[in-house]
Amino acid sequence: MSSSEPYAVVREPGTAPDAPVLFLLHGTGGDEHQFMDLARDLAPGARRVGVRGDVSEMGALRYFRRLAEGQYDMPDLERATAKMARFMADERGAARAAWALGYSNGANILASVLFSGGRIDRAVLMHPLIPFTPPPQPALKGAEVLLTAGRRDPIAPFARSEALAAWFEAQGALVELVAHDGGHEIRREELVAAQAFLSKAEGA
Repeated sequence: MSSSEPYAVVREPGTAPDAPVLFLLHGTGGDEHQFMDLARDLAPGARRVGVRGDVSEMGALRYFRRLAEGQYDMPDLERATAKMARFMADERGAARAAWALGYSNGANILASVLFSGGRIDRAVLMHPLIPFTPPPQPALKGAEVLLTAGRRDPIAPFARSEALAAWFEAQGALVELVAHDGGHEIRREELVAAQAFLSKAEGA
């Protein structure tokens, strides 16, 4: 699949025609199935959409290219952001809300969609790495964002997560930052926080 073609996806229906849609974005080397089983527990009523990255890095799937660890191919990130934002807007359909969960590279493309003004009502960003300061984005006012991080993460330094949380707060988003003492792995406390975040009453 080339980066100009539609994404490969896997879909599971929600419990109602207008149930929230939950986009699931994998980390480098994952695929569209990576979080489908997990999402059944995190948001059992949501319509779930797993999205496969359209870029291969030595066989490992990603959503955009990078030049080195922590050094992004910015033109390709711009391309990928526009593509993902269009996909999410089209896929939302009759859903009353759009939610998304991304891990590592999936969190990075999700964050970039939010930077661009793409409307995601609830976003779970697990171990994102944003090595730049985004421009202001007033469209984020009222959006709900959960960031999870490892204080000893060698790939996504915790200070970057704190800076990203502060940036979202400055845009008027409702932000929660949950951290554990480990590295880049997903731990139970993150999953507990994500379940609580996604299952809370809408408008609460």
